[in-house]
Amino acid sequence: MAQDTVFYQKIKRIFDQKSSPLIMGILNVTPDSFFDGGKYTIEQYWLEHAKEMIDAGAGIIDIGAYSTRPGAIEVSENEELERLIKVIFSIRKAFPEILISADTFRAEVAKQSVAAGANIINDISGGTIDDRMFDAVAEMNATYVLMHIQGTPKNMQGDPQYKNVVNEVYDFFIEKLKILKDSGVENVILDPGFGFGKTVEHNYTLLKNLNKFNSLNCPVLVGLSRKSMVNKLLNISSKDSLNGTSVLNEISLQNGAKILRVHDVKEAKEAITIFNYMEDLK
Repeated sequence: MAQDTVFYQKIKRIFDQKSSPLIMGILNVTPDSFFDGGKYTIEQYWLEHAKEMIDAGAGIIDIGAYSTRPGAIEVSENEELERLIKVIFSIRKAFPEILISADTFRAEVAKQSVAAGANIINDISGGTIDDRMFDAVAEMNATYVLMHIQGTPKNMQGDPQYKNVVNEVYDFFIEKLKILKDSGVENVILDPGFGFGKTVEHNYTLLKNLNKFNSLNCPVLVGLSRKSMVNKLLNISSKDSLNGTSVLNEISLQNGAKILRVHDVKEAKEAITIFNYMEDLK
């Protein structure tokens, strides 16, 4: 009961407009993620990395077992479960009070993840790949990250097209929020889905207009960490994109982002510290 109270208070903080932004640290237990694939597939390494992120200021650990980079190899549901559930159990045992997010678009994986100790379901498909997802989240009483995507991870970057990317993402959120409410899902976080069916111009247009989504009265999560919108614009590789990522994170905070999903927690924490200081000035 005490642990449930701790989680309730931490989730409540996410939805408190006056509270400080949070950091979601990325823990990929995949062999092929675009930046850190294969680094954390052994328990000693994933526990060490989780501890490093928590010590640096992460309030949420987001665990992914299926790479959703453009053109990623498809993974069966059984393989995703085999990779993911043991890590959730392990992280929950080692860090009993940390919020855990499961990065999955499959309803059954979501259900088993919450049963294993996850508090949040981070669905890159916004319920468009598995139509059972919303009911599963409601059944498990989990917090849900609703992300916008055009297409699927396999084809999303083929030729993304929008008449107005900001309005279309906004309308997508309105439509899905109504369905989620009708399904009984209470806590929803919005993610515009940078890099998921968007060109570089689409991504920066969304970032420039990020504060439009604040009118939907849900916390906004941004996942910009070392993505191609940095690399392509600056003509660098992902390993050299930390500085660009930090700049985009600061812009996101100024435009209303509540959660930064990042590989580099220390630098994100510094961005939040600067942002909070500026906000407190008279």
